[in-house]
Amino acid sequence: MSARSLRHYEDEGLIVPSRFSNGFRDYCQSTIDRVLVIRSLLESGLPVRLISQALPRPTDGSDAGTDAVCAEFLHEVQSYRDRLAARIAVLSDQRAALDAYLRKARRTDRRTGP
Repeated sequence: MSARSLRHYEDEGLIVPSRFSNGFRDYCQSTIDRVLVIRSLLESGLPVRLISQALPRPTDGSDAGTDAVCAEFLHEVQSYRDRLAARIAVLSDQRAALDAYLRKARRTDRRTGP
């Protein structure tokens, strides 16, 4: 995990690391666990905007709240998944139409070829 990514998560309010007396960030185990959840959600295709709106907010660096997934967040994830499935269906239909066009064009080309 890059420092830049961690700072971005902090800027988005996704994590709240505690600080040492010298100002350095201290990433406790619960914050590290939360970062792993965030990375997993990002890799699943969820945008940071949705994650930051729906994931329970941490209050400090000691309790990141990764164990308690609220029902609202699950609803948002399901809704995002449903929109994604609808887009996939549209793309699949478009691919099928292009495949049909190419098959027809190839048959026509063979009949009129050299």
